[in-house]
Amino acid sequence: MLTLAVSKGRIFEEALPLLAAAGVVPTVDPDKSRKLIIPTNREDVQLLIVRASDVPTYVEYGAADLGIAGKDALLEYGPEGLYEPLDLNIARCRLMTAAPVGGIASRRRLRVATKYVRTAQGYFARRGIQADIIKLYGSMELAPLVGLADCIVDLVDTGNTLRANGLEPRELIMEISSRLVVNKAAMKMKHRAVCAIVDLLGQAVARQGMHSE
Repeated sequence: MLTLAVSKGRIFEEALPLLAAAGVVPTVDPDKSRKLIIPTNREDVQLLIVRASDVPTYVEYGAADLGIAGKDALLEYGPEGLYEPLDLNIARCRLMTAAPVGGIASRRRLRVATKYVRTAQGYFARRGIQADIIKLYGSMELAPLVGLADCIVDLVDTGNTLRANGLEPRELIMEISSRLVVNKAAMKMKHRAVCAIVDLLGQAVARQGMHSE
């Protein structure tokens, strides 16, 4: 049995065509079911529905053999415990700083609100900027509006939510897409089965790239 961890929402929806091309089709719609373990058309493959930020944890500790996670979640988790063989090129967006339109308050130390604490600390440290990182779990756009922070670090897709709250995107930290990650023990113990899935997904990504050109 191979177990693949994935989160509901955009990543799952955009991964479905790639999984289908690899011969894996869920038999239950997670949006219409409370099940967190989803069977597929293959008796030897099942899906785990978990929070996006938890995918790397499930994979590293062997609760899942493979997972699909955004690069943002992988950067925050740390790369040491996982193989990352494939950029699936789905759920694309940008990790950026954002601040109120018209400027950032001139403090000696910048206050930054984000759920990407590790990534933000590294980014500002590399630029030689002293920054206090404030961890939030949601509604990042509110932090500068009420004086909690000077700016935020968050994912940006269209930028509509930022604009609706009087903020604007500033500096690009990284282009983000979803990646396939593999448990290190599973790569050894279930090598043939894991590599078969990786190869089929890689072929599907290549075909998708050709169609989009």
